[in-house]
Amino acid sequence: MLALGTVSLITDVSSEMVTAVLPLYLVAGLGLTPLGFGLLDGVYNGVSALVRLTGGHLGDRLGRHKALAGTGYALSALCKPLLLLAHTLPAIGAVLALDRTGKGLRTAPRDALISLAAAPEDRGRAFGVHRAMDTAGALIGPLLAFLILRGAADGYDAVFTVSACVAALGVLVLVLFVPGRRTEPAPDAAPVSLRASLGLLRRRDLRRTALCALLLGLCTVSDAFVFLLLQKATGIADRWFALLPLGTAGAFFLLAMPLGRLADRVGRRRVFLGGHLALLLAYGLLLTGAHHPALPYAVLLLHGAFYAATDGVLMAEAAGAVPEEHRGGGLALVQTGQALARFAASLGFGAAWTVWGARPALAVAAVLLAVAVAGCARLKPDGP
Repeated sequence: MLALGTVSLITDVSSEMVTAVLPLYLVAGLGLTPLGFGLLDGVYNGVSALVRLTGGHLGDRLGRHKALAGTGYALSALCKPLLLLAHTLPAIGAVLALDRTGKGLRTAPRDALISLAAAPEDRGRAFGVHRAMDTAGALIGPLLAFLILRGAADGYDAVFTVSACVAALGVLVLVLFVPGRRTEPAPDAAPVSLRASLGLLRRRDLRRTALCALLLGLCTVSDAFVFLLLQKATGIADRWFALLPLGTAGAFFLLAMPLGRLADRVGRRRVFLGGHLALLLAYGLLLTGAHHPALPYAVLLLHGAFYAATDGVLMAEAAGAVPEEHRGGGLALVQTGQALARFAASLGFGAAWTVWGARPALAVAAVLLAVAVAGCARLKPDGP
């Protein structure tokens, strides 16, 4: 468990170094238009969601989740030095698509490894530990990129080079220290196939979990919009804007383990829905239009609590509804549905902001989220 968390920590340092400088590098460094950056951002965030089903299914079919996760990590590591050679929109788009393919391949097998290594009653804590270590990397990465840009003569190339070295270290730790576990299907189990993976939705408990993740994802405003709304509400100077994601990541880091343990004790679905109530409260604070000095801290704390109560907890909940031989594919179904729902929510919110303005769009999102939380709370889980 700690070895996998270390791999994710190191890999997130590498990834977030690039994510922190990529918009400025593309627009200011290479002269890309905002439209070009928008297309690349769509590639960057959309490809991994579509590849997750493949990664989860292949991990189940081969019974080698570690090998698939390692392939994904290695593919993403390979893309970092390629950014040094890509200077046109098609080339950069291809590199980013390859990087997100690696992320999509590794996500479900990695989460399957976590769920298989932990006792069922401790899965919330296990995912909490992993997500906390993962988020520590998200905190370190932008700060490291900031220091490199300040100290290096050719800052962007230096960031990409260091990022590639860090990513290679993450792959090495995975190969050397993460134990592999080959899953064998039960004698009476259905053959592992993509059709069988999709057929997992016939399980009522998994279907309800996936439906809740989908509905709530459709009402979740993307992080970038939350930070823009917070700046608009408080008048935070542009030079401090880049630090807002660190506030969310810091709260996520501090709360992931405690909320994971709480989920094991009081029920994972309760904590998952509670996380969305925290997000709803953050929307409410943004809608007040108050200029209190504590508003940014409160919103970022609630935003981080939302992730701490939902990200790993959802996987812990879904794992209990999926047999071991289909663990990767089952988790990938939930992840993909949620990711695509959030992508659709971002498009819808951006269109609403353009047509109605920021506050009316957020008010609609808040109402829809409240309705979705209430609807999911009415769904009774199977069993105790």
